[in-house]
Amino acid sequence: MPRMHDAEHRPTAWNVTAWALPAAFLFAIAAALPAQDSDDSPADPDPAEAETKENPFPGRFPAPSLDGGTEWFNTSAPISLRELRGKVVVLDFWTYCCINCIHVLPDLKYLEKKYADQLVVIGVHAAKFDNEKDSENIRNAILRYEIEHPVVNDANDVIAAKYQFRAWPQLVIIDPEGKYVGYHTGEGIRDFFDSVIGKMVDYHREKGTLDETPVRFDLERDDVQPGPLRYPGKLLADEAGGRLFISDSNHNRIVVSSMDGKLLDVIGTGAIGADDGPYDEATFDHPQGMELVGETLYVADTENHLIRTIDLQQRTVATLAGTGVQSRRRLLGGPLRQTALNSPWALRHLNGVLYIAMAGPHQLWKHELGGETVEVFAGTGAEDIVDGPLELSALAQPSGITTDGEVLYHVDSEGSAVRKVTLGDDGEVTTIVGPHDVPRALFEFGDVDGVGDEVRLQHPIGLVYHDGFIYVADTYNHRIKRVDPETRTCEAWLGTGESGASLEPTQLFEPSGLAAAGDTLFIADTNNHRILAADIETAAAREFTVEGLEPPAPVKPSPRESSEPDAVEVAARQVKPGEALRFHISFELPEGFKLNKLGPVGYTVRAGEDQQLVAVDHLDARNEAEKGEMEATIDVPLAAAEGKGTFELLLTYTYCREGTGGVCRFAQQKWSIPVEVTPDAAAEEVKLTASPGGE
Repeated sequence: MPRMHDAEHRPTAWNVTAWALPAAFLFAIAAALPAQDSDDSPADPDPAEAETKENPFPGRFPAPSLDGGTEWFNTSAPISLRELRGKVVVLDFWTYCCINCIHVLPDLKYLEKKYADQLVVIGVHAAKFDNEKDSENIRNAILRYEIEHPVVNDANDVIAAKYQFRAWPQLVIIDPEGKYVGYHTGEGIRDFFDSVIGKMVDYHREKGTLDETPVRFDLERDDVQPGPLRYPGKLLADEAGGRLFISDSNHNRIVVSSMDGKLLDVIGTGAIGADDGPYDEATFDHPQGMELVGETLYVADTENHLIRTIDLQQRTVATLAGTGVQSRRRLLGGPLRQTALNSPWALRHLNGVLYIAMAGPHQLWKHELGGETVEVFAGTGAEDIVDGPLELSALAQPSGITTDGEVLYHVDSEGSAVRKVTLGDDGEVTTIVGPHDVPRALFEFGDVDGVGDEVRLQHPIGLVYHDGFIYVADTYNHRIKRVDPETRTCEAWLGTGESGASLEPTQLFEPSGLAAAGDTLFIADTNNHRILAADIETAAAREFTVEGLEPPAPVKPSPRESSEPDAVEVAARQVKPGEALRFHISFELPEGFKLNKLGPVGYTVRAGEDQQLVAVDHLDARNEAEKGEMEATIDVPLAAAEGKGTFELLLTYTYCREGTGGVCRFAQQKWSIPVEVTPDAAAEEVKLTASPGGE
């Protein structure tokens, strides 16, 4: 399967006229897309007539609509491009298995932060694997990857067909007038998109067609309850030491437990970062695979693109390899701290060498312990399932690695295959089960037991060798498979094939990591946020809990941004002791908008040196007002028996277009209120009017 701009192409019969152009970013031409439904109204005036200067992006035409998805996420309702008129829009065509798609997310997050009031990103999930068409699975992927923009499940490829999508990831830019501007395939978009969006913002700001009103979306994460584990990724069993190591990936930490479930240690604060140091100061970014050599624990710090080391005796974390920046080039290796890595996902030690499943470049790498370098071990970097000598073989997103003490075994998740890697000068890669050396090998998947080439898996992520068998986390089939590497036979061992959390019968939900000790197979049941312990003889499973394990402390909110509005002074008010100061707020919103039914009207009370006036539970803490359709009531309890002071009331709210639209605008308003507490006060409420951008 050819690769282009770090993208994975999928078979399609669609004919894209502009596809032959050599540039990575292809600007729109009228013939590039066939006539499609769009959100442009025929009554709209031609924006070109009002242009004051030449548009830096010519050849635009109405973008096809976003109708056709089966479900929307991170938003209260489906979104139309018409609702986004005035914003720069980026459509991210992605699928959640794809490492290149994962690599785009940090760049999108950077752009969303830089252009917070000018840009809206919408993910269009165009699935590769059957399992990825399920909305609940997509929702979990959104939570796991911590995506904060709206996503539509394009399970039937309706939107993909309109935009002639053909590679993961593919990104489309739409201008503030709803016009299709161009598209880009592959990762590494940050600098180029920054430049394009910046020019587009400058042009439309000057023209008056840019809407810089902040927007907010109802995120899936708002409904999530904290738990002791969050999408655990990989496991490592230290049978001799009686320890189980757990990559608590979305808590950005390593958990150390005894084999009977007693909490021994937590390594990392839970915050995202790459800080070395003591356990309670060190930070990780979604760590995955681990390996233990002596009392040194090696960790694939995946989203930091680093290999970390943990000294279990000194209780400290250090960095072994990587620069902390994702490699964008095909490198052969180099000095440990000067060589950029690319999504290291799993580790295994054999004969003094640490082997690394490097998912990003579709290769295995190696580091001789005690040496000063890290280098490619197997794979050309082409994404495919091709057997042969180490330097000529092709891998497809290797995500798990294990050993029987003589050879290595790994899973290629995008190729749905289990591979064997022999060592030495004549080392080679061969496929034990799954398709290989055939056209479209990356799209041969399923849930079929059998022998060798006839076996079909679906995006396996983990595996472990134990007592002559390879146990495989067949992730998207929600099963554990057992493979005999000698006979190349594969059979379902645990799981019903349907996602779930039952233990009778045992159900799994996208398991990712495995570890074995004695007669027990430990399973990271990732989307169920739990670890299972299964008896290898009977396959009976139970939940393995770590006593006393708690979620990390919530990350403290960042200090208030300077973008808050200036305070509007209102007339002084008097209040009797023991009474609350009541505010009645009326909202004046643009025509066709109402307060968000699902979103709260929040308020914060601040009082510099006059803190004695306000009850402690209301001071400098966010509270919610009683809300109607177009009004809200706030009662602020006052603590002082008498006295004077001035405090601020900061109001935050979202308002949405009437109907089914899922795009809500965000607004803030702030007032300065002089208050006197006196027995002579007359009962009266403070009437205020809130309007977006108003005073």
